[in-house]
This record gives sequence, C-alpha cells and structure tokens, in this order.
Amino acid sequence: MIIDIVMPKMGESITEGTILEWRKKVGESIELDEILLEIGTDKVDSEIPSSAAGVVVEILAEPNDVKEVGEVIAKIDTDGSGATPTPPESAPEPEMAQTPEPIPDLVAEPAPAPSTPKPISTPSGEKKFYTPVVMKIVVEQGLSLNELELIQGSGRGGRVTKKDVLAYLENRGIAPAQTMADLVSAPTSVLAPQPVSSAVAGRTEEMHHMRKLIADHMRESIETSAHVYVMTEVDMTPIVDYVKMNGDLFVAREAFKLTYTPFMVDAVVKALQDFPEMNSSISGTSVTYHKNINVGIAVAIENGLMVPAIFNCEEKNFLGLCRSVNDVAKRTRSKQISADELSGSTFTITNFGVFGVTVGTPIINQPNVGILGVGAIKKQPVVIESPQGDAIAIRSMMMLSLGFDHRLIDGAGGSKFIERIRHYLETMDLETIF
Repeated sequence: MIIDIVMPKMGESITEGTILEWRKKVGESIELDEILLEIGTDKVDSEIPSSAAGVVVEILAEPNDVKEVGEVIAKIDTDGSGATPTPPESAPEPEMAQTPEPIPDLVAEPAPAPSTPKPISTPSGEKKFYTPVVMKIVVEQGLSLNELELIQGSGRGGRVTKKDVLAYLENRGIAPAQTMADLVSAPTSVLAPQPVSSAVAGRTEEMHHMRKLIADHMRESIETSAHVYVMTEVDMTPIVDYVKMNGDLFVAREAFKLTYTPFMVDAVVKALQDFPEMNSSISGTSVTYHKNINVGIAVAIENGLMVPAIFNCEEKNFLGLCRSVNDVAKRTRSKQISADELSGSTFTITNFGVFGVTVGTPIINQPNVGILGVGAIKKQPVVIESPQGDAIAIRSMMMLSLGFDHRLIDGAGGSKFIERIRHYLETMDLETIF
C-alpha cells in the first residue's frame, strides 16, 4: 500500500514550508516515527517523523522547495520491508531485492590514499560547508583536509554531518571516543589543524534557513522601532547564595537545575504589571495594551536562536515559572517546540550572561516594545552604605540592559521600568518563593 506524505501544518498561521533536508533516500526503508526530513517555516525548523513504516518509493520535493501545507511531498510503500531488515530468501516482492543499498557503499569502500584525493561532487557544484561540530571532530582526530574532502556527505546539498565523520573514523580504525589528549603523541603532520582552518575560513556558502529568518527579523526590527537603551547594576548576592544553598534540594525535588532565569522572569512580570505600557505593541499609530503577560525567552540553538513564549505568566507562581522556563528551553533545543509557541510574546528576555558577557544591547523582538538583556553575574568590590559608615564588600553583581521603542516609551519610562526590575530582584522574599 502506498502512503502519501504531505507537508504538515506546523502552526495556526503557517500555510507553507521549505524542504531543508531529506534524511532518507528513495529505496531506503524507514520505521514508524523515524525522522524522514527536516522542514523550515518562518517560525521554526522542525524534524518531521514518518507517519508510516515501509520503503521510500518517491520523493516529490527537492531541498529549498517551498510547498503548501497538505501538498504531497513523498510516498512510502508500507508493503516493503521498512520495519525490519530484508530476509535473504523470504522477500515476496521482486523490487525488494533491487532496493538500493547506499550505506554499504559508504562504509565498505576503502578510503583512497591522501596523496590522490578526489574532489567531492555535489549536485550544485558548490564548495563544501563544514559545521563547527564537524570541524571540532576534525581537529580532535587529526584529520587532514584531503581526508575530510574524501568523506561523502549525507546532509543537505552534500553537506558532511557529524554522523558522516564518525562513520568514516570508525571504518578508518579510529575510535570516535578519542580526544585531542589521546593524540598529543601523534606527529605534527597528522594533527595539522591549521591548514584545515585556513581552507574553511576562505569559503563562501549560502546562509542556513534559520539564519535567513533571523536576519530578516532583525533588519525589520531595526527599521521599525526607534531603539533606545538604559542600563543598571543589580546586587544579586542574596539570589546567588540562595541558589547555592538550595540548588541540590531543588534538583532532587524537580529533576532539573534551578537557574537564575526564573528570578528574572518573576521580577519582569511584576514590573510589567506596574508599567503596562511596556507590555504593549504598536500597529501604525495604534497601541495595544495586552491583557496577559507572555514572556519570550531567547534560547540559543545550533544555527541561531529561537524565542519561545511562556504564556500567561501573571497567573504562575515562582515554581510554575521555573517549570515553564525549563520546559520551553528543553523543547526548543530538542526541536520539539511548536510554531505557535514562537509567536505571541509581549516582552522578551535574553540572557547573554551565560556566555560570560557583562552587558549588551539586544534588538527588540517584534512586535514587542521592550527587551531585557541579562549580563553575567560577577563578584566585584562594592561600597556598602550604612548608618555606621561606608564599607567595601565583595558582592555578586549583574548588569541589566533594557532596549525599548522610543516611539512609545520615553527615557523616563524606560529608566523607571528597569529600576523597578532591579528593586524586585534585590528585595525578593526568598523564604517564600517555594
């Protein structure tokens, strides 16, 4: 029986999607719920599982093709051997014996000597693109550029993936678990990371689909909003001490780590209730003041970042915010977030402090009128004022930066808002948050 695979509906407002990469080829078997392809929309890139087990008999869309929701993009024969390997004598259909076997061709063919490398042939003739993950393995395993070019890529446009490199290393006789520490005694000519880096640095490549979307959204935001920034310093010492004292207990009870992000969200929600104009959006000359507080959380992923929204934050207590932050971050990184969750935010928080950055000026996430940038928490000498006199103490300090749309928010309003966030962070009643 032939089953049609159609372009899935990724969200209420999504009407089409772009084919990014097929994980299976015509003639290959596939299990139920095994990843068949990756598609991209204007909201999210998603891995699409197969709705049936069988053999892929036809692919009706090429990478970068845009297909409407419901349009047939592939066909699967469920009478094939998809769920199990083909028995040598019991295959009832003659075409099963003729099923292509690309994997044996990849692994059985011995790698040619580095002295006679062959150029990689791709459908478009473009230069090879190597991801940072691939390059890290190349450097750690001491692969030469010639060897890297010999690896046949299974990714989009012939792209060499992490799986391709590990498969090559396994058949080459090098354990994938080896690290650079295991190779310190190897000759310099074997390691030779510099020529590889030099070649990669000189390449020209097409932007990843997600990077294109981010570029469009950022340019649109700069052209739309009149960006203004204010910054303030926050004493995070009580919160830092609380997390250190209760972190292990929290993990034992909730099965995930207590981070500083829920504290930020909690303070932002309270400040947004005090300053509703920061929880609004502009359309032409009209301002919409949103009833609910939907906080967008910027989450860094492999090819960029996504901003899933936590809806109705004003209805959640602190523990509820902890669970929501962990849930959306986890599902975003595992590509399980829905397109509908990537829109509808009314205010955004981005935490570049996790990368050690002290302060930044983030671009507003449209159609929001404000975005909070969270810097790294660092110990600093601080002057403490008291009735007994001034003293210098070591405190855990953090910089906050607020980007806001000057079309609606003036400097005074932005300054009062970020100071209110600072107040809620420094005076939080930590004994009652759980």
